Amino acid sequence: MPFFAFSQGFQVNLEGQKQIGMGHTGTGLATDGAAVFFNPGAVVTLPENYIQAGVSPLFFKSDFNPSGTNSQFQTANKVATPFTFYGVWGPKSSSRWKVGMAIYTPFGGLTDWGQSWTGKYVLESLNLKAIYFQPTLSVKLTSFLSIGGGFVYNSGSVDLTRAIPIGNTSGQDGQAELKGTGHGYGWNAGIYIKAGPKLTIGLTHRSKVTTTINNGNAIFTVPASVQGNFPQPNTFNATLPLPATNSVGIGYYPTNKLLLAFDANFVGWNVYKELAFDYKNNTTVLQDTREPRNYKNAVSLRIGGQYKATDMLAVRLGGGYATTAVNDGYVTPEAPDANRVYFTGGLGYKLAKHLDIDVSFEYEHLMQRTQTNIQSQLSGTFKTDVYIPGIGLAYHW
Repeated sequence: MPFFAFSQGFQVNLEGQKQIGMGHTGTGLATDGAAVFFNPGAVVTLPENYIQAGVSPLFFKSDFNPSGTNSQFQTANKVATPFTFYGVWGPKSSSRWKVGMAIYTPFGGLTDWGQSWTGKYVLESLNLKAIYFQPTLSVKLTSFLSIGGGFVYNSGSVDLTRAIPIGNTSGQDGQAELKGTGHGYGWNAGIYIKAGPKLTIGLTHRSKVTTTINNGNAIFTVPASVQGNFPQPNTFNATLPLPATNSVGIGYYPTNKLLLAFDANFVGWNVYKELAFDYKNNTTVLQDTREPRNYKNAVSLRIGGQYKATDMLAVRLGGGYATTAVNDGYVTPEAPDANRVYFTGGLGYKLAKHLDIDVSFEYEHLMQRTQTNIQSQLSGTFKTDVYIPGIGLAYHW
């Protein structure tokens, strides 16, 4: 099930260091080049052009306690590295337009439960990446209203392993590894409104991106006596719709030093009715699968603020709450998703006239969730925490 992880807790939401520090708010703001992602309509209102990049190493810590036991299993200490790159360019004097380019990783993860835990037949390890490329155009319609939009191309990759319950003469399990790359297309659009001298409002839509992987490698390591049931070489095809997101955001400036922001996001996870996998070479043991998922839509609420302590230093704080898209009975170790709360903080410092550095830190806590998976019957309690430091540089002129 190589793409199942896309549809759970791997929407990383790490698209800008300033915005992370302010609780991931940004739909109603025009603070830097990350506006290309957060609201294309706000890009034209930026007073300068930008080139900026950032990285947010993600430490995913999950524990599993099988039902009726005192055993504990933990994920290995591995680090995923979601990144961002933004470029914004256009006339500076009374600009009516700007263009932008964004490269970012909205989905991704790195999970390793090892080869000896109780759920090894469901998952051993997963390395997942989705990289979006988004050219953008932003246009000012009036002094208070601007719009923008962009085309999205997704380049994704996955590498998943799990054990097969077919032992060899020494008692070792077999192993399946599913590796592949794929792509998809989508779009996004935004409206940015300067409602008053102290109030800004943003509305955005990011479309569903249907990602297709063709001819992924299906590698089976099994005893020679059963190799005929797992023909090699073999490939698979799969298609997954990554969900659309609608957002509304507000920025409020009580003073010249203080900025407050609020975002609400509605994510259309209900597009995941089922996942289907088509193997090129089938046997009585290795069959194509159509597995129901029946996910539900999810909502996140975000709040944050920034205070300019000096002309050189800005302090940021924020937090939020997000509901899970995964119904009871469908939680898996690829991403043991649950309702979550998170807290963020950050600092911004002006290194030079045209160069800024921003750092952030986020802590996410997923609510403890006890589940029995409908298909695998893996039963137990998941506990998960996520730690995410981040750093970015922005050159503006």
